[in-house]
Amino acid sequence: MSDALHDTLARHVGAGTMPGAVATIGAQCEPVAVGHAAPGGEPLRTDAIFRIQSMTKSITAVAALRLVQDGVIALDDPVANWLPELAESRVLVRPDAPLEETRPARRPITVRHLLTNQSGYGVMTTDSPLRQAMIDAGVEAGAEPVDRGAQDWLEALAALPLAFEPGGAWRYHHSFGLLGILLGRVTDRSTQDVLDATVFEPVGMPDTGFIVPLEQAHRLPAAFRHGADGLEQSEPAGAGFYVEPAPFDVSHSELVSTLADYHAFLRALVDGRLIGPDLRDDLRRDQVDAAAKTSDSFFPGFWENTGWGYGVSVVTDGAHRGRFGWSGGLGTDFFVEPDGTICIFMTQVEMDERIFALLAELQGLSGA
Repeated sequence: MSDALHDTLARHVGAGTMPGAVATIGAQCEPVAVGHAAPGGEPLRTDAIFRIQSMTKSITAVAALRLVQDGVIALDDPVANWLPELAESRVLVRPDAPLEETRPARRPITVRHLLTNQSGYGVMTTDSPLRQAMIDAGVEAGAEPVDRGAQDWLEALAALPLAFEPGGAWRYHHSFGLLGILLGRVTDRSTQDVLDATVFEPVGMPDTGFIVPLEQAHRLPAAFRHGADGLEQSEPAGAGFYVEPAPFDVSHSELVSTLADYHAFLRALVDGRLIGPDLRDDLRRDQVDAAAKTSDSFFPGFWENTGWGYGVSVVTDGAHRGRFGWSGGLGTDFFVEPDGTICIFMTQVEMDERIFALLAELQGLSGA
């Protein structure tokens, strides 16, 4: 398996998909590193620290489920108990309606709605007044780091109407920014402290957090995107948003991590050392009703043999039924097979068709 993994990565490095990558496939963490941290640069280290972006969602979900397991919160608790900014939400009469055409929400946003991307907030995939309002307010999701602190971001989002009734449809991303803030509000601690106590310390994830310490900044590679003339740097190595000190409260932001840390997290999750079997199985079970899986909720074809659990996508049919996982927008990905096989891939190149093609190959390797 390691030879096939190495050959796959090397072929894509040679083709210019990414300057380098680290990955592992198997029950145990056996890192394979190929290529360089930057074109013409130093070899990419297996212990490099990566901006994992939306791979944060599974960690945040497990932290919330730990609080559920401990009786601190319940899945159907209204989040307005701790986020009063969301207490009087209004819903558009239809997702593409003018912003003034709203009605009061018939039910509150709950913890479950955040975990399943069904809060009413999220990415708008088609042009609409709400999508433009999200752009104007600076709360549209994108590849760049957040540009304001958690409270300012929450207030800007709460000032906008919901696209749909909570629990009535699925839209990506923003629910998990809200969940990050909620973790701190529920416990009256920083979100980083909550993640430390519920996930990072029990598992042993010393290099995972919102910010890279200055003394470890040399392990953070640059980030890139494909441009007309090849790879273009989008974030610097060893500097920028993710290197301490944090520019503001980043409770709604996304994490950095390593291959070893993330593998330890997934192994502990699968083995039942983080949450009990019932919650673990719910996490990796489709939690979205068929009526909510509309064609405009995400990219075309997303719902084909796919569902969404708590912070992860799940395969609902076919040879890999029961597989769960998710990606990060800067070229990171993981999935876990029903037999416990774990695949993690990490580079720092913005997602595009080349990275997606590589990820499809990795998914094929896990069944080889």
